[in-house]
Amino acid sequence: MSTPPPDDRPTPDDLTEYERADFPHGVPASARSLPEGGAAAARSALTLRLVLAAFGLVLCTVLGVLALGADVPLVFPLVLFVLAAIALVDLVVVARRKLRGEPG
Repeated sequence: MSTPPPDDRPTPDDLTEYERADFPHGVPASARSLPEGGAAAARSALTLRLVLAAFGLVLCTVLGVLALGADVPLVFPLVLFVLAAIALVDLVVVARRKLRGEPG
C-alpha cells in the first residue's frame, strides 16, 4: 500500500480573511489535497471503451458487408471483419469487467 500524502492543508494562520471566516479551525480533513505537481490518479474509462467497441463493431460489420457487395478486392472486407472481431472481443472483455463491478 502507498503512504498517504503529507498533510499540506493550510493552517488557520495561512488562510485569507474570507477563508478564515469559512474555516475557523483550518481546512477540514475531508478536503481533498493533491500531491504537488500533478493531478490525482486516473481511473479506467470502461463505459467509454464499451461504447467505442460497440461503435467499432457495428461500423466495421456494416462496412464489411457493403464492401462484399461492392466491386473491391476481397482483402478490404476481410480486414473490416477482422477489426469487427477484435471489437467484439473487446466488448465482451469490458462488459465482463463492468459486471464484476470495476469502476469506470
